[in-house]
Amino acid sequence: MCNACLIENVKSSMLSRRSLFTGAAAVTAASVASGLLSARPALAQATGKVVDLTHTYDSDFPTFDGKPGILYDVDKTFAADGYNLFKLTIFEHTGTHIDTPLHFSEGGTSVDALPVENLVCPLCIIDITAKAAEDANATVEAEDIEAWISANGEIPAGACIAMHSGWGAKAPDASWRNTPDGALAFPGFGKSATDLLMETGAGSIGVDTMSLDPGNSADFAVHYSWLPSGRFGIEGLANLDQLPATGATVFIGAPKHRGGTGGPARVMAML
Repeated sequence: MCNACLIENVKSSMLSRRSLFTGAAAVTAASVASGLLSARPALAQATGKVVDLTHTYDSDFPTFDGKPGILYDVDKTFAADGYNLFKLTIFEHTGTHIDTPLHFSEGGTSVDALPVENLVCPLCIIDITAKAAEDANATVEAEDIEAWISANGEIPAGACIAMHSGWGAKAPDASWRNTPDGALAFPGFGKSATDLLMETGAGSIGVDTMSLDPGNSADFAVHYSWLPSGRFGIEGLANLDQLPATGATVFIGAPKHRGGTGGPARVMAML
C-alpha cells in the first residue's frame, strides 16, 4: 500500500472514531434528559452521607422458621491453598432481604427481572416507634400514611416507604423475632396502609422487622396483596433511626439469581 493511501486510511479511521464518540455523548445526554440514568441526579444532589441499612448476619441471626439462614462450609484455606473460599448455603428470605412478587404469587416477577431503575428511589420513613413501644405487633395504618403526607408532602412516585418501629435495634437478639415464650411478635404494615400506598404510586415498602406483616398475622394480608400487585418489599432493614423522614435516596442491591423469589440484599441510603 502506498504512503498516501495509508495516510488517507488513518484519517478515515480517526474521523470514524470521532463520530462514534460524538454519537455516544449525544446518546448519554439524551438518556440523562429522559431520566433513564435515574441514579445520576440522586448522586448529584447528595451531601455525601451514606447509611448502611443492612444487618450483618450469620447462622445465629433470627429467622422466621428458626432454621439457620446461612451456612458456611470451608472449601479452601489460605494455609493449604493460598487463598480463602467458603461454600455458602443461603435461604433467600433471611437477614436483610428482598421479597419479590414471585414470593407470594404464581408467575410474578422474579428477583433477576426487577427493573433496575426501581432499585434506586426516594426513601420515605414512617415512624411508629411510640406505637410499637405499646404493642409489639403494632402496624402502620392508613392514618399513619396520611399524617406523614400532611407533615412532609406527597409521596414521590416509585418511592420506597419504610416502617421505623425501633425493632432494628433489637437484632440480632432473639427478641427481634419473638417474645420470651417463643411467640412471633414484631410490628409490620397493615393492609389499609399498603392499599393507600398503591394509590400514591409507591414502588416498594420496607420494614425493620422480620416480615412485612406483623408477627401475629394469621393471613399475611400485606404479602398477598402488595407483592402480587407487581411491587416488592424489603425486610430486616437496619439504622432507619439515622435518617430523616424524607430526603434520602435508597440503593437496593438486590441479588440476581435467575428465577429467585428474593434474597439477601445490601441496602444503603444516601443523603
